[in-house]
Amino acid sequence: MAEEKKVTAAKAPAKKAAPKKAAPKAEAKVEEVKAPVSEAPKKEVKAKKAEKKVETPKKPMPTEARAVSKNVRITPRKARLVMDLVRGKDVKVALGILANLNKAASEPVSKLIKSAASNAVNNFGMDEDSLYISEIYANDGLRMKRYLPRAKGSASGLVKRNSHLYVVVKMR
Repeated sequence: MAEEKKVTAAKAPAKKAAPKKAAPKAEAKVEEVKAPVSEAPKKEVKAKKAEKKVETPKKPMPTEARAVSKNVRITPRKARLVMDLVRGKDVKVALGILANLNKAASEPVSKLIKSAASNAVNNFGMDEDSLYISEIYANDGLRMKRYLPRAKGSASGLVKRNSHLYVVVKMR
């Protein structure tokens, strides 16, 4: 038994050595043959990719446009009072209301509405005359905490509030 194992072990390395010498020549020939043939499949693959690009369905046009203004130096409560007046109105009517309104928040809100309307017209090709304000709201932004000097060397807290303003404009 021990003799048989030795014989098989001796034969195995002899077989492995012979193919190693012949293998590099065969690989070189195969590479030379494959180089001209590989150009034709590349053209077919490019043609298939071009067909796939044409077949993809187009995205539907958006029906709304947004504008966001963050950390505006006005309290959210004051901004909400102004926003309640223009919610649901046409853009041109809302801008007319804000132009005649004597509130501090009317300027940033009117800028935001103009921005949303220009986004709708320039980016999505919507009709400027048929735009209306579908959503408009204000959320809390950054709060700056300060101290206010008081009597007898004491101090009390003071919170300066900012707000995030959001507008969504749609077509009628």
